[in-house]
Amino acid sequence: MTFSTLPYLFLFLPLVFLLYNFLSLRGYRNAVLLIFSLLFYLWGEPKFITVMLGAAFVAYIGGLFIDKFEKRQNKKAKTAAFVVTVSLLVINLLIFKYLGFFAENLKLLFGSIKVPNIVLPIGISFYTFQILSYIFDLYKKEVSVQKNFFYLTLYVSFFPQLIAGPIVRYQTVEDEINNRYENVNEIAQGLRRFVIGLAKKAIISNNVICVANAVYSTDSPAFGSSLFWLAAISYTLHIYFDFSGYSDMAIGLGKIFGFHFLENFNFPYIATSVTDFWRRWHISLSTWFRDYIYIPLGGNRRGILRQIRNILIVWALTGFWHGASWNFIFWGLYYGILLILEKFVYGKYLGKLPKVFGWVYTMFIVIIGWVMFNLTDFNDMLNALYMMFAFIKTDWVGAVAENSDLLRGIIYMPLGIIFMFPIAKKISLPQNALSETILNIGTIILFSISIIYITSTSYNPFIYFRF
Repeated sequence: MTFSTLPYLFLFLPLVFLLYNFLSLRGYRNAVLLIFSLLFYLWGEPKFITVMLGAAFVAYIGGLFIDKFEKRQNKKAKTAAFVVTVSLLVINLLIFKYLGFFAENLKLLFGSIKVPNIVLPIGISFYTFQILSYIFDLYKKEVSVQKNFFYLTLYVSFFPQLIAGPIVRYQTVEDEINNRYENVNEIAQGLRRFVIGLAKKAIISNNVICVANAVYSTDSPAFGSSLFWLAAISYTLHIYFDFSGYSDMAIGLGKIFGFHFLENFNFPYIATSVTDFWRRWHISLSTWFRDYIYIPLGGNRRGILRQIRNILIVWALTGFWHGASWNFIFWGLYYGILLILEKFVYGKYLGKLPKVFGWVYTMFIVIIGWVMFNLTDFNDMLNALYMMFAFIKTDWVGAVAENSDLLRGIIYMPLGIIFMFPIAKKISLPQNALSETILNIGTIILFSISIIYITSTSYNPFIYFRF
């Protein structure tokens, strides 16, 4: 069950909303959210719910010990509890997500290693990073220990952002678990935000991807360089509207229930440098790696060489976080190298050029990067990059005749290009009853259109479910 399916929209969400608002006491409302969050996960991953609950339990016990030794001023014991807790959580992630990858590569070297067939639990990367943020911040005394296991489990499993983020730090919602106040205005804002995210997914993302799917799934002599560029742009639009749409829905749902999650996207495709792009894209992940990996490694405080090393480590890990495949590691290093070059070589010159040049440069880098990200098979990736720069003519009549979905994707791409810019932000309505009515009517219309698209297309899961 996902946010963009009919059972979720017309059964799960209305039921949890009604039960939640039927009860008045905070403890009962939290119980409703916890129960429905576990049911949400059970729907898609019933056999792996014990993995998630086990990780939450490790964090709960580890947190209690860290807090206990902190109060006793036993620094060594506190550090030992911290190291053991983090190690158990990281090992759990490594086993489920990366053991098969390591075994496959060792088999290539030694030839006699059995590769385990391990199914990846949905959302394990997201909820593991959330749990780790709680342990890190508790160790640094930036949050208080959560002594209620069920409340910590609610933080870990909260269904709006459980599967695909954003990565919500414990300090963001620490106070709101017990002290939050819902009101009609915030519920309305949350519903509007949810519907905007749903429309991004159902109307734009699910349709623009048709070009990339058609081109990358077929080896046709009719497909030339221009069509491969369209496929790359198609995926560039798809992943933005897919992931930012999910984040919008998560943020909107959080607001409906009184939680305020931080923004995860800030129109990344208007960036004028790669550095600027990563300040705007998947903000929760970028800041997580900055605060918990880059800065503890020394950041930029220990000389240029160490700073370069730290950047490369962070971006290799960022790539590897996305998937157990070499293309993700190279994708991460690709950005790490570009960020180093911007910082130490040509960034100051780039900043002096007209912004349009910076934007063209950034979008070129990003589009190439998404080809590397999308195609996990190296031969497919290299072939796609070759075709983009080989100046081979496209037989458009033949291409469309082979796959009519190409036209569908091409038709929706201009819509994606328009709304990747902050057009709606520039439209301001006065704060009055008429504006509120207009917004509500517009939301209902957009929701209805989204439902029509959902019922008329095949199931298309969110990209970040696989991470």
